[in-house]
Amino acid sequence: MTFTFIIGAFVAYLLGSIPSGLWIGQTFFQKDIREFGSGNLGSTNAFRVLGPKAGSVVLFCDVFKGSLATILAMTVFQQPSISPLWIASFAVIGHTFPLFASFKGGKAVATSAGVILGFSPTFFTYLAIIFFSCLYLTSMISFSSVTAAASAILGVLIFPLFGFLLPRYDVLFTVIVLALALIIIVRHKDNIQRIRMKQENLIPFGLNITKQQPKQK
Repeated sequence: MTFTFIIGAFVAYLLGSIPSGLWIGQTFFQKDIREFGSGNLGSTNAFRVLGPKAGSVVLFCDVFKGSLATILAMTVFQQPSISPLWIASFAVIGHTFPLFASFKGGKAVATSAGVILGFSPTFFTYLAIIFFSCLYLTSMISFSSVTAAASAILGVLIFPLFGFLLPRYDVLFTVIVLALALIIIVRHKDNIQRIRMKQENLIPFGLNITKQQPKQK
């Protein structure tokens, strides 16, 4: 482990720690989104508490910091013998356990997507199509996130067999995608339970084809 790797990982962690949902809510809406909705700092709760415009900005920021961490890992902090994904993964850790928000962050869906975007834009596009299609049909970011995570697992295991989107197996990319996808699924276990009970929280967009009826707070 080199000094450059340590600095790169630290920078990636700091980028991931930027709580855009918290800061945007406090600055423009005088709201701490941790006190509303699910209490989560991620873009899902930002959509719910701050509305679609602010939620979209939070989503962009969370994706961007994952992509920026990956790009920096591939350029400024490039290591000949170390994959940039090792450094970029610290942005996901930062989002989940943010230094600037008492180490209580979001579920890292958008930041994980940003890491994938920086490393493999074509695979990201595949996941984005699945995510937004599910979001339009169900009005649930949680369901869309879990579906995209499951699709990432299938894609990273199967696509290289046919040279589709992923031309060959990259062991580290496969391991990291599997790890991130499983983390996303596990961190949505409460959401999955609410979906089964048809009580999951919705965003003001889409068809809500599963007819969820969230509890009023």
